[in-house]
Amino acid sequence: MSQTTDTAPDPDQVQTESLTLVQAVREGLHDEMERDDSVLVMGEDVGENGGVFRATQGLIDEFGEDRVVDTPLAESGIVGTAVGMAAYGMRPVPEIQFMGFIYPAFDQIVSHAARLRTRSRGAFTCPLVVRAPYGGGIRAPEHHSESTEAFFVHEPGLKVVVPSTPYDTKGLLAAAIRDPDPVVFLEPKLIYRAFREGVPADPYTVPLGEAAVRREGRDVSVFTWGAMTRPTTEAAENLAGDVDVEVVDLRTLSPLDEETIVESFEKTGRAVVVHEAPRTGGLAGELIATLQEESLLYQEAPIERVTGFDVPYPLYALEDYYLPEPARIEDGIRDAVEF
Repeated sequence: MSQTTDTAPDPDQVQTESLTLVQAVREGLHDEMERDDSVLVMGEDVGENGGVFRATQGLIDEFGEDRVVDTPLAESGIVGTAVGMAAYGMRPVPEIQFMGFIYPAFDQIVSHAARLRTRSRGAFTCPLVVRAPYGGGIRAPEHHSESTEAFFVHEPGLKVVVPSTPYDTKGLLAAAIRDPDPVVFLEPKLIYRAFREGVPADPYTVPLGEAAVRREGRDVSVFTWGAMTRPTTEAAENLAGDVDVEVVDLRTLSPLDEETIVESFEKTGRAVVVHEAPRTGGLAGELIATLQEESLLYQEAPIERVTGFDVPYPLYALEDYYLPEPARIEDGIRDAVEF
């Protein structure tokens, strides 16, 4: 089994490929399977069909049926089997076709994967990565557009990662696969093919637990992740000249990069949190509590939330009204700044 200690390279200094986000998923899986023969992918239609979004396309041809495993339609069985494999030295990467299908496997993830280290007093770890496309905006039917990351953030023992760029996707996925504990890796399918970016051809990692400041600003900090990073950045650019907006992409939701979050807020004194999950019980509440516990004396205005609504995710005719879009994000930013 080969092992390397690759870290994130400067994309301007190495050979790069122009990849979409879903292509970066595929490249990340390929590189980790090539460097470590304990890594395997498994899930519904991941083999011959290459996955519902073609994120695993061609892997079966290179690595074979023993490492690219087509499974029955049984999410609990998929993740439960992966837990057993991880406990005995493998590094499985089970795919759940859509986040809305993950709930049959919820018990396996939170009752077994997340607790194996503490339950065994460190005798076993559970190095698996549960991949799931999440979020709305693709005109999908019911149960295909959920954004329920807060369920998993609430569970000790799990890491929760949500990339927003092809570069970060490949590096974060590699870091997640190499991590000794379970990771829920949520892929924003709205931007799977929305844009391309230069991605190093060689393996590298982007550290888990570190946020990225996508845009520097001094008037207000906007915290977001995943597919909402693009409309948030667009809103910030639309307001340029009137409001100097700092955009912080969390990238890892558990553990949170509290240092970067607090540092940004103490610089600006105002904040907005943007996520597409429903408002009540969403991660925005935890971020706001953290800021008020750590930096209350820096706060200049109420912290705004721009989120989805407390309703079941709507069908396609209404989803444009449900998802935060630049105009609604701009309104939230103005409310924070003009208080």
